[in-house]
Parts: sequence; C-alpha cells; structure tokens
Amino acid sequence: MAQPASLAEVWRGPFQESHHVGHAVICDGTGQIVDAWGDATAVVLPRSSSKMIQALPLLASGAADGRGLTSEQLALACASHQGAPIHVTRVNRWLADLGLGDGALCCGPQVSRDTELKLEMIRAQDPPCRVHNNCSGKHAGFLTLAQHLGAGPDYVTPDHPVQRACLDAFETVTGETSPGFGIDGCSAPNFATSMHGMARAMAWFATAGQRSDTMSSAAARLVAAMHTHPELVAGEGRACTRLMRVAKEPVALKTGAEGYFIAILPNRGLGIAVKAADGATRAAECAIAALLVRLDVLDPAHPEVKAFLNPLVHNWDGLVTGEIKPAPGLLA
Repeated sequence: MAQPASLAEVWRGPFQESHHVGHAVICDGTGQIVDAWGDATAVVLPRSSSKMIQALPLLASGAADGRGLTSEQLALACASHQGAPIHVTRVNRWLADLGLGDGALCCGPQVSRDTELKLEMIRAQDPPCRVHNNCSGKHAGFLTLAQHLGAGPDYVTPDHPVQRACLDAFETVTGETSPGFGIDGCSAPNFATSMHGMARAMAWFATAGQRSDTMSSAAARLVAAMHTHPELVAGEGRACTRLMRVAKEPVALKTGAEGYFIAILPNRGLGIAVKAADGATRAAECAIAALLVRLDVLDPAHPEVKAFLNPLVHNWDGLVTGEIKPAPGLLA
C-alpha cells in the first residue's frame, strides 16, 4: 500500500510549522488514472463530496421532472450550503411544493453560517431549524424521490428505497462495490469507496454529456446546475463558490467534511478526488486549487485563487506571520 503524499505545508517565517499529507487522484473518462499522489486504493468516506451522486436517482427516476424542479433546485440537491436566506428561502419553497414542512427533514437543525441571519435569529430568539442545515437541499431531494416512489418518510434508513437507489447509483459510477457506509452528519448513509473509485465517478460525471443514457443525462444536468449556480452549491466566502466563479472554463467543485474535495471538468473529461488524511479543510482546499492550477483551469495570480492556493496566516494584530502553500509535487 502506498503511503500518503504531501499535499500542503504551513510556514511561519522561515520554519515549516505543519505538514498535511493525503491522497489525490485524477481520472479520465475511461476510468484510468492520469495522475495520482499517495494511495489511489485508499478507501475513504467522501462525505458531502458525493452529493451529486446521491442526487442522481432524483433525476433518473423521473421524480425531478415530475415535480418540475429547476436548475436552482438541482444545485441545492448537490449543496453544502451556508443556510443563508438565498438557500433557506428556496428550500422552504421546495418543501411547501411537496406539501411538507421543516419537520419532514431528517437532517437535524443547524445554526445558520450566514452571519447576518445568525445574529438576526439570535436577537429574535428564533431557534435554528432543519432547513438551515447545510444538507437541507439534498434532503428536499430525498423527500421528492420518496414521494415519487411512494415510500415512507424515514428516507435516511439504509434499507429505504431512496438509500438503496443512492447505493446503486454510487456503485455504478464508482465502478466498485462499496465496502460499507458511515452515518453522515445529516443522518443519511455515506458510502465508502477508494480514491480511484471516486475520481472515476467524477470523470464519469465530466463525460456524461457525451452519452445519452438516462443516468448520464441526469449527471450532465446536475453538473450544469452546479456551475450555473455556484452561490447555491456553497455560499459567499466558500471555496466551492469562489473557485467555480473564477475558473477559466465550466467546472463543478464540491467539498466534503474531513478534508475531502472533488472537481468535475467537463471540457477535459477529467475527474479529481482529494483527501487530506488528517481531515483538514485548509489542506484539501489548497490541494484542489493546486491541481486546478496545474491543469490551467485556475489562474494562480487571481486573488480568489490565491486565497486558497497560498492563503496568508495572520496573527491577532493583523500581522502576516506565514502562509499555507501546496506541496511542490502538486503544481508541476
């Protein structure tokens, strides 16, 4: 088994203070590895980086078109959003269209990450709702599929028809039998696969527009929705949103908890999967930015790119005390 590779370094003055290692794989549309760092066979949980896979049955089943879902709703189905008004308003409207309320969501309440809304709710003594959960769009999609299938409301249980459909889609696009799952922060099963399997899946999404089968058509629509509505996929200040906005070509980016990150590059037919072994988001963001710079998808001089490729470290007095930078092997 290959050892994890260097992904990102944290420097304070002339000293390397921290060092993040992990795995990264780039695959082409045939499922072959183009480049890899670390262990491509490492089996991990992709967490929220797999949300577009979990959204596939929503479209492939006909549930999305049956409900007339918009591209904004498809983007929200793939989102780990901020719980900002632009997210909450849309998910609430979606639930109302289903004849449901906040209590139908199984994702649990979460404090909004939008500072203004958070403070407004604190002043009003309004408790956080389930719709504020970063996964509420994905769960609205689950509920839509459950209604379409005539299945019960306990849609996060592993043997529910919704989750069985998600597992089938997951194993189809990764090209691997999943060895199992863990329960995600939003209570839904999160299926494990290898780094190669996840990169293969993202390349499958990247080349979906070249195929005409039902599942591929669904994937192409999800990718288009993500890069058309980057503000809904994450939110202001977030790496997914900021990097999609400044990319030189259409790209779908999605973070996952515990240092996971994926990229889907339709113009090139490539998929990327990154995992920081210690779960550090800063390392995963730096590494995905570096790989996209390597492929000339991002301009390393652009301020929005530098914010993740080479973020400065400040102390409490605002002084620059260091920087985070990608491991040299990622850029060239």
